[in-house]
Amino acid sequence: MIPITDLARSIGINQDHLSLYGNDKAKVSLAALDAARARRPKNGKLILVSAITPTPAGEGKTVTSIGLAQGIKKNGRSAALALRQPSMGPVFGRKGGAAGGGLSTVQPAREINLHFTGDFHAITSAHNLLAAVIDNQLHFKQTRLAPEGVLWKRVLDCNDRALRSIRTGVDSATERAGGFDITAASEIMAVLCLSESLADLRARIDRLVVGFTAEGEPVRASEFRVTGAMCALLRDALKPNLVQTAEGVPAFVHGGPFANIAHGCNSALATRMALAHADYVVTECGFAFDLGGEKFIDIKCRQTGLAPDAIVLVATIRALKMHGGVALADLEKPDVAALTRGLENLAAHLDAARSFGRPVTVAINRFPADTPEEFAVVREFCAANGTGCALSDVFARGGEGGVELANAVVESIAAAEKTLSPLEFVYADSMPVREKIGAIARRIYGADGVDFLPEAEHRLALFETAGFGGLPVCMAKTQNSISDDEKKLGRPRGFRITVRDFELAAGAGFIVALTGRMMRMPALPRVPSAEKIDVSPDGEITGISGA
Repeated sequence: MIPITDLARSIGINQDHLSLYGNDKAKVSLAALDAARARRPKNGKLILVSAITPTPAGEGKTVTSIGLAQGIKKNGRSAALALRQPSMGPVFGRKGGAAGGGLSTVQPAREINLHFTGDFHAITSAHNLLAAVIDNQLHFKQTRLAPEGVLWKRVLDCNDRALRSIRTGVDSATERAGGFDITAASEIMAVLCLSESLADLRARIDRLVVGFTAEGEPVRASEFRVTGAMCALLRDALKPNLVQTAEGVPAFVHGGPFANIAHGCNSALATRMALAHADYVVTECGFAFDLGGEKFIDIKCRQTGLAPDAIVLVATIRALKMHGGVALADLEKPDVAALTRGLENLAAHLDAARSFGRPVTVAINRFPADTPEEFAVVREFCAANGTGCALSDVFARGGEGGVELANAVVESIAAAEKTLSPLEFVYADSMPVREKIGAIARRIYGADGVDFLPEAEHRLALFETAGFGGLPVCMAKTQNSISDDEKKLGRPRGFRITVRDFELAAGAGFIVALTGRMMRMPALPRVPSAEKIDVSPDGEITGISGA
């Protein structure tokens, strides 16, 4: 790997703007962003990578993002990445790591997957400090809140089903029901990832709503007088982290909000830092386009003014066949009929992505058992739909395997540049919350409509009366289906979305609509990935994917 100071220098970041964490990673001062803007006023082009609906067969969105950036560099162009940080919950749970794979990884992968630069620890500490102070003021009767009015839980960066529901202050006057969310689901995480400065971070923390009085009045974090202490914990975490890919492409890896219940993108500051230092920036959003892509545009772009210049949808032959009805154990057998049926899922995400007026390219992430005939079916489908399509072989071949995709995406940006219109969101801020959800459900999911359960109606009325009806909507929905029923693969039709409840993220700046059985604290699988991770006698960590 290139020493991190040399990598930073190669893209114009002075060593004075770095806080070094060894020779291979660093935090970048926000002053570097101002310096880059003064030196290079025109931003690079932003490429958003999303995917089809995920399956156990694997799609490879992160590895494709990394390989695409390496492919752009292989073609002699300036490239950078802006990616989310992995959460240790999934690392020790089901995923086993989230730093790419094969020859398309971000490094040092082991450290990135574990403690990295301590950002998740800082977010956990700030969140739980506020929780502790809330309970302390309940004890001393210094708050307008009653115990049953508190909505602020605690967080931990670990998958632990046993902590979902707990009781705090047992056998005391302030005993109440509570629980833990995973750190990636903390509103502090969402706040940090949407903040543009330390002052913005402070203002957003002040705006956090931690509960409601019996009269329905919101109680904000500012009332607990620890915003300064929370900012002290988060000061360094706000700075983007700089690392690199296996082929030396700069990568700003920073922030990691859950894509199910938050906006699921890396920090706005990491995206801005990358755009200020490279001609082409590859970023990704959580899960498929119905979740991550819509939120990237309707929440992150709405709040920041950012806009993608192109969109990439990642698909695999394996996953498309699974959407076409093939069992996981049979995916390596050629099955053109099932593949053709599964293309309906790709078609749904294409329709949603193209509705934003950006050029879309389909990336076929290659697996060893894929056949030329199956590739031809996907290419013909894309051609018939007027969509670019490229083979991505970046796991096995790194940047060389991403050249075809890089060429297709860069050419699509050049072709659309003169006719690119301003980004149009799915809904207007002024629309009522119910209509916003209806617009998402119909345009992005293809649903016939939306139903609201009584609890959702009650909670929404509380939020709207308190003045939060103008916020954007963040849909909390399963990633396993375009609908809210995880069993419905492919392209479901003739369905309705059911909203069972709402949550408020006033500091982050959105209302969360809960559908299905979304868990803010995941559980470990029967055989967690933690069982495969070990340390050799000489201190070498093994068993983390991408490392």
